[in-house]
Amino acid sequence: MSVWAERALDLFGKTGFNCAQSVVAVFAEKYGLDEKTALKLASGFGGGVRTGDVCGAVSGGVMAIGLAYGQSEKSDMKAKIDCYDRASDFIKQFRAANGSHICRDLLGCDVGTPEGKAYFNEHDLMKTVCTKMVASAVEILEKLGY
Repeated sequence: MSVWAERALDLFGKTGFNCAQSVVAVFAEKYGLDEKTALKLASGFGGGVRTGDVCGAVSGGVMAIGLAYGQSEKSDMKAKIDCYDRASDFIKQFRAANGSHICRDLLGCDVGTPEGKAYFNEHDLMKTVCTKMVASAVEILEKLGY
């Protein structure tokens, strides 16, 4: 496992940050954003944006791609298209490695419901599934050169 993946897992498992926060934070300073701001920015993206939709680790990865290649000038359509292409490639690779990029599919429950939250906790899915998704997202980003 890479040093960056280990750092993301430390943020996720030891300090209690969510999956999205843990992924984007390890890339933040490399691309000009301080870690504290990255952690704040990604706060609402865990658990598939609290609805079981796109996995927070994927959201954090897309945020990291945006930091590296995102459009910051209205007229810079090349950056916009490049960022979209890179995000699409990352998601495609994440999906190929993990079977899905949707939180509820990866977990087998919808953490946006009380029943799903209970199932998540009863089966310790944070430890058995989410940690793998955080590491996977970071390792894919590294493989892609981020």
